[in-house]
Amino acid sequence: MTTIQMTLEEELLREMDRTVKKLRTTRSALIRDSIRQYLKMIHIQQLETRHRAGYTKRPVVQAEFDMPDSDRSWGE
Repeated sequence: MTTIQMTLEEELLREMDRTVKKLRTTRSALIRDSIRQYLKMIHIQQLETRHRAGYTKRPVVQAEFDMPDSDRSWGE
């Protein structure tokens, strides 16, 4: 691992310390987990944007998902 130095507002630090105490963890662990979660959220947003753009370029056509009633049966 690499050590970094960062600057935080006093109130944010106090809130983080309260949360760290409540969760029985460390500042470093909380920050690591928060960064991982934030990066994952950004990745999901990027995928959703690409997905939306794809459907904008090639919208679903009326009959694209039509199938005969016989193919919809789950069986007995």
